[in-house]
Amino acid sequence: AALKFLSREHVPRRRLENARRPHELFEALQEKGLLEAGNLAFLRELLYHIGRIDLLVAHLDSSREQVERELRAPGGARVPPLRYLLFQLSEDITEDELMSFKLFLVKELPKSKLTPETTMLDVLTEMEKKGLLGKDNLSMLKSLCEKINISLWNRIEDGLNLFGQEEMLITEEERSSTGGREGHLVSSVAPHPPGSSNDSSQLLEAYKMTSRPCGVCLILNNHNFAKAREGALEHKHMKDRNGTDVDAVALRNVFSKLHFRVEEYRDLTAEEIRKTVNIFRSEDHEDKDCFVCCILSHGKKGIIYGVDGQEVPIRELTTSFTVQNCNSLAGKPKVFFIQACQGDAFHKGVTIETDSGEQDSSREQDARFQLDCIPAEADFLLGMATLQDYVSYRNPREGTWYIQALCQHLESSCPRGEDVLTILTAVNQEVSRKTCERNAKKQMPQPSFTLRKRLIFPVN
Repeated sequence: AALKFLSREHVPRRRLENARRPHELFEALQEKGLLEAGNLAFLRELLYHIGRIDLLVAHLDSSREQVERELRAPGGARVPPLRYLLFQLSEDITEDELMSFKLFLVKELPKSKLTPETTMLDVLTEMEKKGLLGKDNLSMLKSLCEKINISLWNRIEDGLNLFGQEEMLITEEERSSTGGREGHLVSSVAPHPPGSSNDSSQLLEAYKMTSRPCGVCLILNNHNFAKAREGALEHKHMKDRNGTDVDAVALRNVFSKLHFRVEEYRDLTAEEIRKTVNIFRSEDHEDKDCFVCCILSHGKKGIIYGVDGQEVPIRELTTSFTVQNCNSLAGKPKVFFIQACQGDAFHKGVTIETDSGEQDSSREQDARFQLDCIPAEADFLLGMATLQDYVSYRNPREGTWYIQALCQHLESSCPRGEDVLTILTAVNQEVSRKTCERNAKKQMPQPSFTLRKRLIFPVN
């Protein structure tokens, strides 16, 4: 479905509708001269956009870097900017937002096209077929986004306004280093790269951060998973998170210097995590300017584990601090840093070398948590240790790459008055450059945010 959607400018609509299997789509591309021996550039571009780097490597003898070079070349990108932005909208949208789109379109689209199985790509395709959406017809999409979540439209508008109809490339690294869901688009034709003197972020107002203490920094630090191993057969390989205390100490030190009241809770079950979060949700934050929560645990996409192996959705924790649930934090930044791991790596139980030569570094396979982990509400920032399909590393002596880099950059950059998103970009750069073993996937942190202002943690 994704490949067909990205090919709509090049293959007639009816031909795409009749392509039920991959080989039928490939035949349609061949008919248009987009897929032939010695010319697989368009197929590489499609696979790159949908994140199937594994297929690029295994079947096309290519790589992410090669495709990025091709797309940066003049005329290299064949998927139009609007088409890619619409595809990205379908990737980023939450289930609740998709349901809202369907409800608002009940009078515009056939009911048979608005079933529970209908995806956002299906919705966008039907809107195009009905003449409700097109290159010069974005008014309905804008109106729907304004009703559902204005940030959805802002991302499309920012992309089109900044780059017009010029060729646009957003690499995985650039997306994550500039904020993912709410970040800027990055292009080879961008007139002023992020961080330059012309960066519009410098004109933004900053959040007030003058209260003392500035706010609470809550650390949920799960190390001992014996209860999980004893409780269920599926968790018998869930190891203790050796090295997590090193991270907790680093977080306590840096946020104490940034004038936060640090509260650490260790080895909590899922229910205890909920109760602890509820305590701080119910606290009066009226005289505080910010709230920070750092979660160090095992997990998988969209959830973290209690030490009993029970799951807690990340979204459940973040939505505890919405305006409705915690009014005293209304208009104030709510920041979450997540170091949590994907389950598959627990079963491997391997020991590998790191770039420092240590022999006892436990590898953690982190998940890129779904982007709906933060509420569709302003003033949230979620910093995750890694993108989906990237590895994260935890050294029993030195802690995790992500948390250690985060703390070091906060400590060095906050005194210079740098905002948190700039600091997270530097963290991305440092962590992405690390390698742990030959041919290992690199780690790439993933921030998502709905911040309205610059967030600058004070030192003095």
